[in-house]
Amino acid sequence: MTDATSAALDPDRAVLRNLLDRYAAERPDASFVAFDGGETWTYADLRDRVRRRAAALAEAGVGQDDPVLTFLGNGPDLLVTWFAINYLGAIYVPLNTALLGNPLAHVLDDAGARVIVARPDLAARLAEVPAGSVETVLLCGEGPWPALPGLACRRLSDPPDDRGLPPLARPIQPWDTQAIMYTSGTTGKAKGVLSSYTQLYTMGPDAFDDVRDDDRCMICGPIFHCGSTLYVYAMLARGFSIGMMAEFKTDRFWEAVRATGSTYCLLLGVMASFLLKAPATPRDRDHPLRKVFIVPFGEDGPAFAARFGTEVWTIYNMTEIASPMHAGPGITEKGLAGRPRDWWECRVVDENDIELPRGQVGELIVRSSRPWALMKGYHNNAAATAEAMRNGWFHTGDSFRQDADGRFYFVDRLKDVIRRRGENISSFALEGEVLLHPDIRECAAVAVPSEHGEDEVLICVTPVEGHRIDPAAVLAELSGRLPRFMVPRYLRVMPELPKTASGKVQKHVMRSEGITADTFDGAPALRNAG
Repeated sequence: MTDATSAALDPDRAVLRNLLDRYAAERPDASFVAFDGGETWTYADLRDRVRRRAAALAEAGVGQDDPVLTFLGNGPDLLVTWFAINYLGAIYVPLNTALLGNPLAHVLDDAGARVIVARPDLAARLAEVPAGSVETVLLCGEGPWPALPGLACRRLSDPPDDRGLPPLARPIQPWDTQAIMYTSGTTGKAKGVLSSYTQLYTMGPDAFDDVRDDDRCMICGPIFHCGSTLYVYAMLARGFSIGMMAEFKTDRFWEAVRATGSTYCLLLGVMASFLLKAPATPRDRDHPLRKVFIVPFGEDGPAFAARFGTEVWTIYNMTEIASPMHAGPGITEKGLAGRPRDWWECRVVDENDIELPRGQVGELIVRSSRPWALMKGYHNNAAATAEAMRNGWFHTGDSFRQDADGRFYFVDRLKDVIRRRGENISSFALEGEVLLHPDIRECAAVAVPSEHGEDEVLICVTPVEGHRIDPAAVLAELSGRLPRFMVPRYLRVMPELPKTASGKVQKHVMRSEGITADTFDGAPALRNAG
């Protein structure tokens, strides 16, 4: 067993409770978190708060191995509640704050949790759906008391000390379930990913080989998303520190970085593009940020480095796996995901799981030699687990290619590839080209039915603030620099693209809406140009 694998299976290195106890003893006065707003907690502060919150949860009936739901946004309450749940050896089940209606009801029913810790305005949504196994609602934060008939609802109040904290029934092990994290559910019902402490350790601390003890990681994405969860855990496992924004806002990001002294961060999805589209200022390089992970890696990576003076890196990950590859710094190639880390195998395969020659596009599948580095499975869904793990490999659902030097490149989500005129079009590649237009802030490319069979291409775009998008001019500009089969026929200008609360664009919404009354059809102009 390698030293790295030994660490991932060592309770004192991988289990949250052990880490918190260890660093509170070794470096009690060292800062762990600086919130955007001025409040900071040391490791000693954090442990004291977590133990008192754990005592409050235990008094409410939470025991070891129990799933506990949280319905909270980024901030002190979510951080201390997550840590307190795991401190008890219970299972953290974060809810996406955008959930309501049937998707919310599904997770409440599937998770099997009796207790939910919620912000009052979010808890109010429970009145509109069946509550599943939930019996007790513990309210955190300000707001009107929600009317929740049939549920025991009370304010979560931490005791003045931790004397009510019960002993563990057994030691928490690295292979125990740390969390059930639900996927976005964009193509069906959300699936609950059973994640161990070893998986989270492999996902975060082992993935970053250039982090120093004076680094602080800015958490600007929602913690219910694994992208932010792994960065919190990476810094905890190293005994380092984080900054935290309540939510990502383009006009607040750099001030939050300066205020918290953050030195690196993850920019997921459109975040990097939004920051680049903001007007340049004399303070563009007046910040402590030295390293940025941009996921996925597109044309905005080198531009971000040049404008803001940071190193740019990228990392490939999913909730079900654990950062099997990363790359940086100094990278420039669009779609680059990197090379496999030591304990990962990665292959690009066809529909029968037969490995393809380098350069060809197929599905990425992965497996690990480290026990528990992959998910433990999908909660209450053995069929989905078996399908995802067929032939002993996890099937990512992502199209990839591998170059002659062994580097892997993301091409697209399999379900987002557009088939047009006998050619496969990567929506990821097309969106990158569209985003080069100075008037366009964000873009989603989707397939819509063609009267000739196969697909037509629709791009849905939003304008940069203060700019106006001329659909005919945009399509004409694209036709001058893209292969004809890639040039979109349709363009729809929207004020915002539909997204999940974690910032993922919901392409299924735009595909289902199809050609709307406000969609521009560029076919006549494209025919004349041809």
